Amino acid sequence: MTKLPAILDAQLQRDAGITLFEYLVLAGLSEAPDRARRMSDLAVLANASLSRLSHVIKRLERRGWVRREPCPKDRRCTNAILTETGWAKTVATAPGHVDAVRHLVIDALTVPQLSHLTGISHRILHRIDPGNPRPTESTRRTSRADT
Repeated sequence: MTKLPAILDAQLQRDAGITLFEYLVLAGLSEAPDRARRMSDLAVLANASLSRLSHVIKRLERRGWVRREPCPKDRRCTNAILTETGWAKTVATAPGHVDAVRHLVIDALTVPQLSHLTGISHRILHRIDPGNPRPTESTRRTSRADT
C-alpha cells in the first residue's frame, strides 16, 4: 500500500505535469465553497505543514492556478483561492486520476471486498482521529463479519 501514492504521483506527473500533493491541494480548493479555503484548513485537509503548503501554493500561484487573499472573516488569516485557470486544470486532470485510482484500487476488488475495505477504513480512521464521525452500523457489521 505504501507504493500507491508514488504510482499515483507518477501518473499525475506524466499525464498532467503536477504532483499528487499539488492535485490534492487543487481538488481541496475545487470542492470548497467559492473554491476558497483558509491556508490552515487546507493544510489540515492535505495533511501537510503550513510551510510545505505555502511552498506548493507559491508554485501554483506562479502557474496562475491559485491566488492568495486575506480572509474576509478574519484578516489575520490567508485564503487560498482556485482561479478559473486552476479550475480548468483540475477538471482536465481529474478523469485521468480517477481512472488510475479505479484501475489500481476499485477494479482490483469485488463488491464485498470494497464493502469490507470501506468498513475497515472507517474503523482505522476513527481510531486515528476519534473526532471523526463514528462508523455507521452497516460498517460495524461488515467489519465484525471478518473477525
